[in-house]
Amino acid sequence: MKKQRFCGIVLSAVMAAGLFTACGEKDESTGTGEASAETVAEAASPKVTVEGTKFIVDGKELIINGVNTPWENWNDFGGANFDPTFWDSHFADLHDIGVNAVRVWVNCDSMVAIKLKPSGEVREVTEQHWTDVDKLFEIAEKNQIYLMPTLLSFDHCKSGQYKDRWRSVITDDTAMQSYIDSYVKPFAERYGSNPYLLGIDLMNEPDWVIENAECGQLPKESLSKFFAKCTAAVHETNPDALVTVGMGMVKYNSDNEKYMGNLVSDEVMKSYAGDNACLDFYSPHYYDWMRSYMGCPFDMSPTDFGLDGTKPAFLGEFGLGNGQTFTYAYENIVKNGWNGSMMWCSNNVSEHADNWADIEAATKNTESLYTDKIFPLGKN
Repeated sequence: MKKQRFCGIVLSAVMAAGLFTACGEKDESTGTGEASAETVAEAASPKVTVEGTKFIVDGKELIINGVNTPWENWNDFGGANFDPTFWDSHFADLHDIGVNAVRVWVNCDSMVAIKLKPSGEVREVTEQHWTDVDKLFEIAEKNQIYLMPTLLSFDHCKSGQYKDRWRSVITDDTAMQSYIDSYVKPFAERYGSNPYLLGIDLMNEPDWVIENAECGQLPKESLSKFFAKCTAAVHETNPDALVTVGMGMVKYNSDNEKYMGNLVSDEVMKSYAGDNACLDFYSPHYYDWMRSYMGCPFDMSPTDFGLDGTKPAFLGEFGLGNGQTFTYAYENIVKNGWNGSMMWCSNNVSEHADNWADIEAATKNTESLYTDKIFPLGKN
């Protein structure tokens, strides 16, 4: 059974030696005078910041040794399906095998937590949603797990009763602003400074909203504007919060000439919403059907794979091809200059789910190689 986890972190002096603001820019407006050794020790915090192309925790590098636990029951958070016992037990098991970060979809589709008017404007965000997500963060801190909550998925725009309302959130300025004001800003305000927030993932695989008829084939410019407005809102509401977008394919996350253009580059995003509209890190997805077109990130650096090399980058979701193992993938991803990875998935809720023994072997191996970078403050 799991030992008592890391609790009660002192947060009042987070980042006392130099805060990192939105998009990884250092804030030089620190106070005068030198902190005592006691103050520095007291200020040690698990809060993740960005410095160049690295994640930093208390002045030390952090590598993501992660997994996707996307849901236990579809639309857990805000309906009747949230089971704290499952999440606590599963996070405890993950911690014990060296996992330090988990990606969770806090909204899967439909209108369980966020209820929209026919126009796409937000009618209500349920109190149960906030209560359930509050509990998830509490469980994450107890188990020393960083959370990457995913706010939306292409599934919201997929064929279904409310698809047109969600498509309006992306394409209609009034509906978009209502979603930002009613959900994105409150989410950033509520959780942006949480010590176990890794970063807010605005949407799972928006690529399919562009490409697939069943998801609307919305203009890619609409997606860029949507992400820009959401990102700026997060950074302006809470500069402590980091932001990413879980692109399904690197071709929409790269300006490589053979791809489709980076929908979330600084240049594109800032053109829609100003200087605060820049992602803090990249988290593209990879499955082996992409290999012949885009290459394989297990054997390529982020820049070789097509990213611009200006921000931290890890695989926010990935699966294996024939003959590959998770141990090989996890180890080589880090060796090739990525900031880590999150395999799909840890709890057998999907057709792509894989064997727990393989996950355990991979994450334990990576922990043994990079212990001080996976638990920079020590494993409790």
